[in-house]
Parts: sequence; structure tokens; C-alpha cells
Amino acid sequence: MKKYIIKLFTLFIATTLFVACNNGGGEEGETAAQEELATEEEEGHAEGGHAEEGGMGEVHLSELKFNSLGIEIDTLPTRPLSDVVEATGQLEVPPQYEATVTAVIGANVTSIEVIEGDEVRKGQTLAYLSHPNLTRLQTDYMTAYSRLQNLEQEFNRQQRLYEQEVGSGKLFQQAQADYRVVQAEVKGLESQLRRLNLNVSNIREGNIVENIPVVSPIEGSIEDVTVQVGQYVDPQTELLEVINAEHVHADLMVFAKDVYKVKEGQKVLLQMESVPGKTYTAEIYSVGKKFEENPRAVHVHAEIQEDSENLVPGMYINGRIITGTGTEVTALPEEAIIEEEGKSYIFIAEEHEENGETEWSFKPVEVVTGEENEGWVEIRLLQPLPEDAKLAWNNAYYLISEMKKSQTSHGH
Repeated sequence: MKKYIIKLFTLFIATTLFVACNNGGGEEGETAAQEELATEEEEGHAEGGHAEEGGMGEVHLSELKFNSLGIEIDTLPTRPLSDVVEATGQLEVPPQYEATVTAVIGANVTSIEVIEGDEVRKGQTLAYLSHPNLTRLQTDYMTAYSRLQNLEQEFNRQQRLYEQEVGSGKLFQQAQADYRVVQAEVKGLESQLRRLNLNVSNIREGNIVENIPVVSPIEGSIEDVTVQVGQYVDPQTELLEVINAEHVHADLMVFAKDVYKVKEGQKVLLQMESVPGKTYTAEIYSVGKKFEENPRAVHVHAEIQEDSENLVPGMYINGRIITGTGTEVTALPEEAIIEEEGKSYIFIAEEHEENGETEWSFKPVEVVTGEENEGWVEIRLLQPLPEDAKLAWNNAYYLISEMKKSQTSHGH
């Protein structure tokens, strides 16, 4: 009983001291508490978003800002997403649309008529070469051609005499042999001159040229110039490279495990780091029959459907080959999804009336993404959405940025 009385007395003294201390704090303690409460209430109503305990918070937008951003609101739809095979590769041109221009004979470069990037037609002169041997070749041809004319006349004369049984058979045979030897020599020289892009008829008339033209074998654009004016080049030295980029195509590598899914005629969606934000469409026209090693894959060639004017052979590409129709799945446009710290989020949208004015709130919901196709992404919910929930179909990046700014300001 005594112990119980002592405890009550001790409790009474402690209570008295506590009340005295609170009264001693006076108006300053009360004012500080009021200011803290007012600050919390003011932050809670600030436009642009607020953090919620245990979550990422939400974003509030006025109707004016909502309309200016062009935010699209709708329910979560279902969409058939096709089965896709991922592949990588680069842009190439078929061999017949790519040409390496070489020197046919050893000579000096006297002029270069084009620069890299120039469009050229088939047969257009790209450069000129010169060497003393070129003059000698032309004079040798003129001499041989003149001899051929004389030998042809003698051959025709001996043939008539022989047929009339007036001339000797031996003389006819000798004239025939001499004529055929020089005829072969002339044809050989003409072949060399044509390979040098020289006009044989002009040379027969005594028009000898000092510079021979180097011409383009195909239509296209100059990809590379590897020589300089005055440089001596050996036969078969590479001078220029011409590529017809109009026939550029996708050369993709498909791994062995996926080859059985890929067929000619299938659609391919292509993206390139050098052309950000644009997706090209292509169609498979050839599937390789031989596996490459390291990695074990086959070449798949696809023709690009859109204008390929700005595409350059050698560009690295990522491709998604559409191999089937797939099944119906819940999906949203890519612009409706944002990845933050390794997690994917979409935004539930709600419309409110605040002091007679419309306001929109957006709350993030974590999801798991699946297949992607033509700008749509499969959405797998981790928990059911509220009945008739409306979602933002775009501007997810802006919404998460506004949320971060709001949370940062609240943190201070």
C-alpha cells in the first residue's frame, strides 16, 4: 500500500513539472507549431504535384496546362501484338550497285573531275591519266591499222588471181597469212584502247590524245577518292569508289534459334542510332542458307520501303522482324510509359472540380512491359486498375519530370 502511494505522488510531481514547462514556453512555442502546420498545409495544396507517404506522389495540372500539352486520355485498350524476332546488322548495297574504279595501266593522275558526294552517271569522266606509253600505244595502233589496209588489198588481189587460176597458190596463202596476223594485232590494240576509254575511230584519223579518261562504270555517288593529282598509280590501283545508295538494303543477322521463324515477305521495323526518332519499314526478300560463326547466325536481307536518300551504307541498325499475328494483349503507346530507376510506370488520370475550375491529377502506377510493335508496348498490371480508370496515353516523360520537381521542392 505504501509503494502504491509513493508511485502516485511521483506521477503527480512529474505532471506538475510538465505543465509548468509548457507554460514557460509561452507564445513562441505555440507560434512555431502554428507556422509548421501552415507550411505543411500550403505545400499540400501547391499546384504541380505532391508526395504521398510510401509512394511516388502525383501531379496536378490546371485545365489550361492540360490542354496546352495535348495530353490524350483514354482507357487501357487491348491490341494484337505480333510475335517479333530481334536482329541487328547494318545497311548494305548489292554488289552490282557498288563499284571500285581502278587504273587499267600504270600512269600519272593529271586531273580529278569529282569530289566525294558528287552524283555521277554511268560513263561520266571521273579523272584523267597520262603516260608516255599511252602515246606509243596509239601510234602502234595507227601503224598496224595502216599495214592492215595494205595487206587486205594484197590478200584480195591474190585471192582473185588464185580463183582465176592465174596467180600462184603459194603467194595467195602467204598473203592470207600475213593479213590474218596483222588483223589479230589490230584487234588486240583496239581492245586495249577501248579499255582505256579511247575512241578508236578518232585515232585512225590521227587524233592522238595525251590524257585518257577514267569513267564511272555505274550510276551513283562518289563515296571515296583515294588518289591525288600528280600521283603515279600502278595498274589495278583503286582510284575512286562509287555507290548507288538508292538500292541500299538492310543486312540483318538472325540467330540460329530464330531462323525457322523467318521467311521471305515478312515485315521488318528498322531503327538507326544515326536517324533518331524514325522507324523504317522493310520487307525480307532473301534468307541466307549458310550459318556464320561467332555468333552462329544467318544473313537476312530486307528491302527498305521508304525513301532511302539519307541512308548511308555501313550504318548500324536494329530490326524487329514481324513473324506472326500474335494474341490480344493490353497495350499503350510508347509515349505513355516511363522507366524510372529500373521500373516502368503509367499514369492514372482523374478530373476534379476545384473552386469552379477543372483540374487534372495524374498518379503513377508501376507495371511490367512486354512485347513492342509499331510504337505500342504490352502492359502487364501488377494490381487491378480502378473500374473505368482513365490513363494518360502520352507525355509520360513530362509528368515524371514534374513529379520529381515537386518532390525536390518538398524535400527542402
